[in-house]
Amino acid sequence: MLDTAKQKVGLRIWRKIRQSSYVIGVILGVIAFIAAPAQSQSRIKDIVDFEGVRENLLVGYGLVVGLNGTGDGLGSAIFTKESLIGMLERLGVNARDNNLDTKNVAAVMVTAKLPPFSRQGSNIDITVSSLGDASNLLGGTLLVTPLLAADGEVYAVAQGNLQVGGFTAQGAAASIVKGVPTSARIPNGAIIEREVPFKLAGLKRVRLSLRNPDFTTARRVSRAVNAFVGLPASRVTDPATVEVVVPDNYKNQVVDLLTDIEQLLVEPDQIAKIVIDEQSGIIVMGENVRISTVAIAQGNLTIRITETPQVSQPAPFSNGGTTKEVPRTKIEIQEDKDNKLTLLANSVTLQELVNGINALGIGPRDMISILQAIKAAGAMQAEIEVL
Repeated sequence: MLDTAKQKVGLRIWRKIRQSSYVIGVILGVIAFIAAPAQSQSRIKDIVDFEGVRENLLVGYGLVVGLNGTGDGLGSAIFTKESLIGMLERLGVNARDNNLDTKNVAAVMVTAKLPPFSRQGSNIDITVSSLGDASNLLGGTLLVTPLLAADGEVYAVAQGNLQVGGFTAQGAAASIVKGVPTSARIPNGAIIEREVPFKLAGLKRVRLSLRNPDFTTARRVSRAVNAFVGLPASRVTDPATVEVVVPDNYKNQVVDLLTDIEQLLVEPDQIAKIVIDEQSGIIVMGENVRISTVAIAQGNLTIRITETPQVSQPAPFSNGGTTKEVPRTKIEIQEDKDNKLTLLANSVTLQELVNGINALGIGPRDMISILQAIKAAGAMQAEIEVL
């Protein structure tokens, strides 16, 4: 009986402990959720580039054949004619003494990007663009074209059927063009013949290049790397570069180090900037844009000039006179009188700034002039960039 009573008491104590542990776990979870940082952080891989891990640009010159009378005119595009004759001679055909007259060939420039760590035999996409007066590349085939890099070496060879996204159609009195029929793509149209030598595993130092250079962001990246590694392994050399020394535990394992670093979260910082495109009237404002208290008055002045010439001629059966054109000009001036002085209060958040600007009730193009005037008055703590 005594043993049974002890077991019951022990069971009750165990249940209370479990309940207390559950409550404590819930409380800790709520505290962790409340204390969690705002989700404005970005992965390091999204804001930096690893030095040496980059694409290489390739370019080549070639010929497209098989066009349905929409190619270059050999009389006007001399380079197309010379290229065609040279290609035929390499194939054993003597065409230099003949009068070539064909519209089925076009000279093109071929461009491509060689991805990092691409291996020999892999395929890459290419873009083909007309170089002469060809009107359409639809149905064409690109002949073998070597693609060169900046060092003059051939890194890939391109060939294949063109995929044109646009088209053109015309008649005797009208024509229609959709897209750009003189530009095309060939998916997997080039084969890599040469690799770019780069040994990543043996590096002793790795440099991170920020895509948007900033002192604050660079220091945050360096601190995040040091906190992860547990050593002062990184340092900021300039606003765009963070240098990381490979720790001993990552020796000859640079890939593992970069994989762990690029998953770290960092909150990037940026300067206050307003980007303006005057042609389209687009205005983009950053989060940190601030405006001091300023009063704004904006009025539209419209001047309308209308020309309505009249004809003055003599009366019927008159003895003389000539018919003359008499000018009649009407000038109207319209000025908005309802606009008043508006107070734009000191904004703390971007939403308050947008609400204050919208309260003026003006269009985007007038807003561009107002923002530039506020900047000139020294009331805007932001940089204005006009595209």
